[in-house]
Amino acid sequence: MVVKEEITIEEGLLQLNNQNDDSECRSTACVIFSTFVAVCGSFSFGVATGYTSGTEIGIMKDLDLSVAQFSAFGSFCTLGAAIGALFSGKMAIILGRKGTMWVSDFFCITGWLSIAFAKDVIWLNFGRISSGIGLGLISYVVPVYIAEIAPKHLRGTFTFSNQLLQNSGLSMVYFCGNFIGWRTLALLGALPFFIQVIGLFFVPESPRWLAKVGTNKELENSLVRLRGRDADISREASEIQMMTKIVENDSKSGFYDLFQRKYRHTLVVGIGLMLIQQVSGSAAVLSYASTIFRKAGFSVAIGSTMLGLLMIPKAIIGVILVDKWGRRPLLLASVSGMTITSLLLGVAFTLQKMQLLSELTPIFTFICLTCYIGAYAIGLGGLPWVIMSEIFPINIKVTAGSIVTLAAWSSSSIVLYAFNFLFEWSTQGTFYIFGAMGGAALLFIWLLVPETKGLSLEEIQASLIH
Repeated sequence: MVVKEEITIEEGLLQLNNQNDDSECRSTACVIFSTFVAVCGSFSFGVATGYTSGTEIGIMKDLDLSVAQFSAFGSFCTLGAAIGALFSGKMAIILGRKGTMWVSDFFCITGWLSIAFAKDVIWLNFGRISSGIGLGLISYVVPVYIAEIAPKHLRGTFTFSNQLLQNSGLSMVYFCGNFIGWRTLALLGALPFFIQVIGLFFVPESPRWLAKVGTNKELENSLVRLRGRDADISREASEIQMMTKIVENDSKSGFYDLFQRKYRHTLVVGIGLMLIQQVSGSAAVLSYASTIFRKAGFSVAIGSTMLGLLMIPKAIIGVILVDKWGRRPLLLASVSGMTITSLLLGVAFTLQKMQLLSELTPIFTFICLTCYIGAYAIGLGGLPWVIMSEIFPINIKVTAGSIVTLAAWSSSSIVLYAFNFLFEWSTQGTFYIFGAMGGAALLFIWLLVPETKGLSLEEIQASLIH
């Protein structure tokens, strides 16, 4: 009887959501400012991702590091992020979205300052792990927070701004790494977190978290700030409260209950997208772009500068297309581009090894690498986090979000650590492996990933829970 009642409520909710409400569709200054504050940390996320590319020679020379030590330093960020991911979901429930961002700010500021003033490899690695823990928290809570405050028809655009700021951080590292020292770059990585610490005092908490903890008055106040004082927030508030009550029956379920049949699809999609994002080679290419340029015989300074100039326009394309094309088409286009360019990079290095058309290898590698990063920036770079923030209902967001984020960072750590060794083993083979992974990713997306464009979080979650 309980199950039948819940299904009836969900069907009624879906019928209710088929009606359009302008107050749920418009963007306000509060939503824009809140999104800006949330994605400040995403800029530093991008700085951390590309930091090893722009600082490799300087750090190894100043602190006398070996290749193995520098590879470990590069992977420690993702190792720390995996640790942060273990606690990200639970912390977001206990402390709220804003409270979790404050905690992440503490770890990230501590980490970047430790790197900036490091005198030996111990402090360098400590800083990398500390900042990684903070980034692990941010990578979960920022897209979730934005998805929960944004109007549904613009949710993809707002959530994808997370990727835009990440690319801005990458762009800064690639562009400025040619003439700014690695210690100064670390200080620049810490700056956005100081801005976020202050900005969080002036933004509302997520209305869906407020509904979860039972403060309905604060929920309404949050929606009024986000939708505007003249907006009718009654229907959206009742919808959020209704869906929260529906899933509250399962809110005390344990870890093993996450693997119930009704959650199986969402869990597979969430984990699968995060693994695809990493095993396709994106983290390694972004972190060691200078190494690839050097191996191909292309100028590192020119290559990094050009990547820095192109990163932001590429991400803007993704922001524009995500709510026009939809998630699935953009993901398929992104992964297709990455797969093709990975295979072409493999061909380029194969020809280089065979000493055929060797004079064309540098420029061909630059073009392919630029296209690869461009394809990543418009889709796979941000969409897994967008979709993750949308598909999990509030009652399993804690456990599922932590597992998905852990899968992302642990796989990224493995790829980052292994890349230099794979690259020395077989340059062309490395990219053939990435290309093969991309082909498998296309099949996965085509068969399993749902389209969530234009739907409210409650609609998405009700349709996926069977």
